Amino acid sequence: MDASHSRSRVRRLLLPLTAGVCAVVLVSGCSDEGSGSPAAEATKSAPASRTASDLQTEYQDVIKNVLPSVVQIGTSTSLGSGVVYDSKGHIVTNAHVVGNERTFQVTVATGEKVLRASLVASYPEQDLAVIKLDSVPKGLKPAKFGDSRKVEVGQIVLAMGSPLGLSSSVTQGIVSALGRTVSESRAGGGTGATIANMVQTSAAINPGNSGGALVNLNSEVIGIPTLAAVEPQMNETAAPGIGFAIPASMVQTVADQIIKSGKVTNSGRAALDITGRTIVDINYQPAGVALVSVTRGGAADKAGLRVGDVIIKIGDVPVTTITSLSEALASDKPGEKVTVTYLRNGAEATAKVTLGEI
Repeated sequence: MDASHSRSRVRRLLLPLTAGVCAVVLVSGCSDEGSGSPAAEATKSAPASRTASDLQTEYQDVIKNVLPSVVQIGTSTSLGSGVVYDSKGHIVTNAHVVGNERTFQVTVATGEKVLRASLVASYPEQDLAVIKLDSVPKGLKPAKFGDSRKVEVGQIVLAMGSPLGLSSSVTQGIVSALGRTVSESRAGGGTGATIANMVQTSAAINPGNSGGALVNLNSEVIGIPTLAAVEPQMNETAAPGIGFAIPASMVQTVADQIIKSGKVTNSGRAALDITGRTIVDINYQPAGVALVSVTRGGAADKAGLRVGDVIIKIGDVPVTTITSLSEALASDKPGEKVTVTYLRNGAEATAKVTLGEI
């Protein structure tokens, strides 16, 4: 089993980002040493510590640089956020923000006038979409996207968007973790996508922030805020400080293909080339994924899997539901080989599968 399958996975998630900036005070330490001591002399020559005022100024500069590139997107039923992608009026957002609609009302930072935009394409498998302004206003400012390889746990980030319809709102937090695999609920308009390599952040996420910007202190967009964790045992109550953003690298990969071809031509996501359904055991507990159909000439078909087989494991990762199957494959790439454990007529067997592509 690939090491990527050992990554932490988070289930039962959903929603978008929020507002309000907090200043952090950094205080230098004190010493009992006399003013003539070596320690005191070293202190005099050391660089001055960053003050609360310095950090506040840095926050304000980032907001001035990036907020004009964050827009509010209105549909017939809801509001969301988006990020200006280029000077031609392309805007990237979440697929669950655009839903099934094809035209939108967009409010940009360059004026109060509401602009009309049209759908270019939606890619629900990664919960991303691109829309385009019908008329590009003067002064439209594209955002600068950062390098996902340089994102590190502990970095300060700001989340920008329109939570609860409050446009141009900002919240702050840190990058809490990297490489999360998250399954999005279909409830509340979610796509049901399983998304790998998400950036986890402590920045507050509320409905309406979806599709906005997660930004570092270099004024670079490092992710598109997409989900907030919820606690299933607490009546789906949002879990404070646990939010997720699609990394900038994936955003750019999908957006560039949509803008060039009108669709995603190379997803980079692995597939077994099957359709399946979750089955339950005698105790009515999820127990595997039964193959309902197998694409002729596809990955599973070439490996000898057939309709009626029940997948129970990918590598060392147990598979009990369709969601867990998606999560088990989320970090793999097309062309990689995995061991699939399955049941056929009650007997357990394994197959080496060369993965296809979604």
